[in-house]
Amino acid sequence: MRQRKIKVRKYCAEQSPHLKFVVNYREAGKRKRSFFETKAAAESFVAFKNAELKRNGVEGAEFPTALRVMAQECKEALTAYGKTIKDATEFFIAHLKASAKSCTAVQLVKELVAAKEHDGASARHVSDLRSRLNIFANKFDGQPVATITSREIDDWLRSLPVSPVTRNHYRRLIVLAFNFAVKRGYATDNPADKTDKAKEPSGDVGILSVSEAARLLECATPEVLPYIALGLFAGLRRAEIQRLDWAEVDFGSGLIKVKAEKSKTAQKRFVTIQPNLKEWLLPVRKHRGRIAAENFEFRKQLDDARAAAGITEWPDNALRHSFASYHLAHFKNAAATAMECGHHDSRITYRHYRELVTPKEAERFWNIRPATKNNVVQLGATLR
Repeated sequence: MRQRKIKVRKYCAEQSPHLKFVVNYREAGKRKRSFFETKAAAESFVAFKNAELKRNGVEGAEFPTALRVMAQECKEALTAYGKTIKDATEFFIAHLKASAKSCTAVQLVKELVAAKEHDGASARHVSDLRSRLNIFANKFDGQPVATITSREIDDWLRSLPVSPVTRNHYRRLIVLAFNFAVKRGYATDNPADKTDKAKEPSGDVGILSVSEAARLLECATPEVLPYIALGLFAGLRRAEIQRLDWAEVDFGSGLIKVKAEKSKTAQKRFVTIQPNLKEWLLPVRKHRGRIAAENFEFRKQLDDARAAAGITEWPDNALRHSFASYHLAHFKNAAATAMECGHHDSRITYRHYRELVTPKEAERFWNIRPATKNNVVQLGATLR
């Protein structure tokens, strides 16, 4: 652009008779005029503006000094991070748009749960999402999700009075929720991804001994016996047993059908009815109906059976973990054990359950059978 020198011009106006000179120039892309009483003052101003034109060019002269200084400071600050003013502007505009479009944490959870229900997620997964994420949503109630930071999520996770495993489970669900928020344009990124995971303990899996398993079955009432037997000898999860119907236990084929909607992994599978499990179930079997109840009386009978069996310390997930450990030791096939348990990867099974019990103990476990005389649980020929 050709530079045009700024000049002093005479000025005359009845309403301002004291102003004798005017200078026309451009600043920030706009036409401007400055008025002066004396020619000397006008010429001094013109000399400054022309020097500015020469030094910075037309574009520089039209760019306000304060804005140039700000731009230079921002450029230097962003250079340390390898970013430009354009990068910062685009990022902040996206953040402002997301904030304007954002929703509250409560609304986000409602939409996520509804979406998962429509996607066919299992009832257990949906219930888990709703119960845990509602606790998170209530904590940040009224705050747009686009403004929730990693530090706030970190502090909240650390404040939970839960185990490291449970804390990490909460974190996984929050990551899922924010991924959903990003897809819907409620947030520009996922702050939960940047939060810290709790260090989980790496101790051995707790299981019942052969004698503890036998005493537990002996002390169980007919109401809770199927639950215990299916946990010990089929490895079904607690929730899977509670959803299982007697019609899905096929004694003819020797298989238990775990439907996808009743499985934790939302995948159907068949579990083998081992010979000793069949013997435990046949005396109490029904043609149809829920195998296990979900009420206080049922839980009390389970507790009473544990107490009567003299089991003072109950390992976490004791029935299922016992099944996996004894199954792997006896059948020596990690893939088969993983398939029975519904694990996605046999390496998980092998890593957690290898060498927890000896083959001899495993043989005794699979020989635990109902009493035939004197109400004594038989443990097979290996104990005689």
